[in-house]
Amino acid sequence: MNKLADKKTIKSDQQMSRISKRPWAKSKLSGKNHPLMTAFLFLVTIIQIFPLYWMVTFSLKTNAEIFGGNTVGLPQNWKWSNYTEVFAKGNMGTYLFNSVVVTSLTIFFTLLLSAMATYAIVRMKWKLSKVVYTIFLIGMMLSIHAVLLPLYLNLQFVMDTYWALVLPYVAFAMPTAILLMVGTLEALPREMEEAAFIDGASIYRIFYQIILPMLAPILSTVAILTFLSSWNELMLAITFISSDKIKTATVGVNDMVGKYFTKWGIIGAGLTAATLPTLVMYAFLSKNVTRSLAMGAVKG
Repeated sequence: MNKLADKKTIKSDQQMSRISKRPWAKSKLSGKNHPLMTAFLFLVTIIQIFPLYWMVTFSLKTNAEIFGGNTVGLPQNWKWSNYTEVFAKGNMGTYLFNSVVVTSLTIFFTLLLSAMATYAIVRMKWKLSKVVYTIFLIGMMLSIHAVLLPLYLNLQFVMDTYWALVLPYVAFAMPTAILLMVGTLEALPREMEEAAFIDGASIYRIFYQIILPMLAPILSTVAILTFLSSWNELMLAITFISSDKIKTATVGVNDMVGKYFTKWGIIGAGLTAATLPTLVMYAFLSKNVTRSLAMGAVKG
């Protein structure tokens, strides 16, 4: 028996040595990526970064250089004055401030109302919980273009104010937010809530001190999705806002396009300034997004 076991061991060692000589297997055994995979990932990285590179270099050129053949290369004369002009004459600072206000209010009310609705749907026992959840999910089927006229007629009392954008933005963001939160909350244990109930905690204290902290990763994901949708939205912003004091960054950049002449370098500077907050926010919240995806992956 011992001889037979030794022969099997020798045979398995020979097979492993032959496998390790293969290039693809060697990279797997050593824990290193295959050169082809590394090259592929590098190519994907370049493709993803190139639009950002093009936008930044585009913002530092003149019209003559942009349309004169140097479309992709680095600027010959770095025109930093485009950024000065877009803030001094283009009123970009006001537009960015308005976008920050609208987006912050949208994120706050979306997270709060969606978390409250999710807690009511998942944890509370009432007859219409599934019906209400279905109605929220039906909201994902509606497009902005389909409800543009009804919204315009029903929001006359807040037209040309921040609330003309915040209210529809929250309404469109809540269905997706509730869908994500329901799956996460269903996977969380109930023991902490039951213990808090036994200790005499109210439902509001349980929600704010137990449920919200446990939902932090998915709240970060919803915050990023809501930020992207409201920060980059143009259709409602250009329809409901006409005052320069309330216009958001997307409308402001759109208004920079002239009827007869356009300084495209200044528009590029405006686009770059409007894109930076998105990159900064994602950099701070990307870890929580990864955690929320991991929580959803191990559900059940």
